[in-house]
Amino acid sequence: MTSVYRASLSIILLLTTLIAISPAALSADGGQWTMPGKNYSSTRYSELAEITSDNAKGLHPVWTFSTGVLGGHQGQPLVVNNTMFVVTPYPNVLYAFDLTKEGYPLKWKYRPTVSSNAIGVACCDAINRGATFADGRIIYNLLDGHTVAVDAESGEELWKTQIADMAQGETTPMAPLVIKDRVIVGASGGEFGIYGWLKGLDAKTGAIVWTGHNLGPDADMLVKPGSFKPHYDKEVENTGTKSWDGESWSSGGGPVWGWISYDPDLDLLYYGSGNPSPYNSEQRLGDNKWTASVLARRPSDGSLIWAYQFTPHDGWDYDATSALILADLPIAGQSRKVLIQFNKNGFQYTLDRATGELLSAKPYVDVNWATGVDLATGRPSVVEAKLTGASKGLIKNVCPSLEGGVSPAAPPAYSPKLGLFYTSINNLCMDFGATPSARFAGTPYIGGNTPYHVGPAGKNLGGFIAWDAVNGKRVWGTKEEFLSWSGALVTAGDVAFYGTLDGWFKSVNAKTGEVLSKFKIGSGVVGNPITYSGPDGKQYVAVYAGIGGDLSLFANDTSADATDVRPPADFMPDLARHTSHGGIVWIFGL
Repeated sequence: MTSVYRASLSIILLLTTLIAISPAALSADGGQWTMPGKNYSSTRYSELAEITSDNAKGLHPVWTFSTGVLGGHQGQPLVVNNTMFVVTPYPNVLYAFDLTKEGYPLKWKYRPTVSSNAIGVACCDAINRGATFADGRIIYNLLDGHTVAVDAESGEELWKTQIADMAQGETTPMAPLVIKDRVIVGASGGEFGIYGWLKGLDAKTGAIVWTGHNLGPDADMLVKPGSFKPHYDKEVENTGTKSWDGESWSSGGGPVWGWISYDPDLDLLYYGSGNPSPYNSEQRLGDNKWTASVLARRPSDGSLIWAYQFTPHDGWDYDATSALILADLPIAGQSRKVLIQFNKNGFQYTLDRATGELLSAKPYVDVNWATGVDLATGRPSVVEAKLTGASKGLIKNVCPSLEGGVSPAAPPAYSPKLGLFYTSINNLCMDFGATPSARFAGTPYIGGNTPYHVGPAGKNLGGFIAWDAVNGKRVWGTKEEFLSWSGALVTAGDVAFYGTLDGWFKSVNAKTGEVLSKFKIGSGVVGNPITYSGPDGKQYVAVYAGIGGDLSLFANDTSADATDVRPPADFMPDLARHTSHGGIVWIFGL
């Protein structure tokens, strides 16, 4: 549909002149795509500009490939040295295609041994969020708690390391990031009461060098005396235990299933931690640090430098695992090195990435669990009537739902050229009923029932927006009938790309939101588009089609788990008329 929010051309031009393009935000590899977010700053921005608002209407499919796997195709392909690498959901097959030859023939296929037990342990479909390339190797996670390194030329397995414990409910669908000689990895399992962590592996051997927990005693969190300086905390000793009731931190969740960013100038890596366990917050009194937080660590030894908690004592499953985009923005007339996140809780946060100071927090969707965020304390102003807990019964109409204003699985994009951020959004609220829960290792530790309903922003369940983070406001937005779980891509040609849950792949004018092209690709898009320069010098765009994740049940279809026979969601019963499970790689060109 046409855009509903617009900014004047004069404002856009002003932003363009004010906002500096951070060198770290741009990729030195030109037309390749070698890591999940395109670059360490996770901008998902490409300097390629052959595809423009004038010619994007000519985009059409030039190649497709069926992975042979049903279920959620999240993540993104990689393109390195004229080879495209594709990772499937379980059983996590890795394909390498030769882009220099007609028909893009298969160079090799690596099929690892992955335990089928992982399917029953994985929270939300047997998905995989992608691989990374470094030093001639493709490195990615297998669902059953292993990280592997594969030779990019031959497909030979170079090393395989067990990083997670499925017996505790840990699985590993997240995309690793290689920083210098470290492979950075984390695990899912917030719904199983894991003891959440991030690990650094030796990139050459796969050996585990350090493990930093996101909660617990300082020693476990890799807090070194004098080095940990959270901006809003005067007392910093053992905050990962003192902010929890008793020993509840030991099964307190805090998983890492999202995205990693890195600032080479500050030598800090950034990631978001997930929800505390269980959903019933009355079983874990206190702020529950550092769940639902952003943490900054040194990649070499994992030492914790600062942390900021978005949602203290989270009672709504507001994971903070969404992508963290690094940019240099003018804040109060001064250029600041900032970190941007569209948090699941409905607020867009801007923080100083050197210190963790909160500079701005503005709602980007309808929010009613809090009235705002206090910049002086960094804490949200929570609405008393929206506090949850088993003793409170069913809390009606909490916005946004636990699927998030933005799904953390759908990373935004940032155009330093235009100074705008692009993201899919959801218009979904929930009723939240917490119940007491007991933990048994490797079994769900949830304690909650959360029926959904359409939010107040009209009948549409989703959309795609351009956002001005300097002024904290929407510039334009499009509406989608169903939830939006696609990642975003934006280019120097001022074209943005995203997919829809009912199976459309779209390009839009990044300045206005005008739809330039759309093509029906069969299955809902829950992955992230990329763009690259082919061996012929032309620009191409690639994306996965394959609905899944939490959304597998919404399509009136079963997930990869044969015992999963849940009915379709009552708030979105017609999605199955428009999409079904996929597993196709699409490439588009002019």
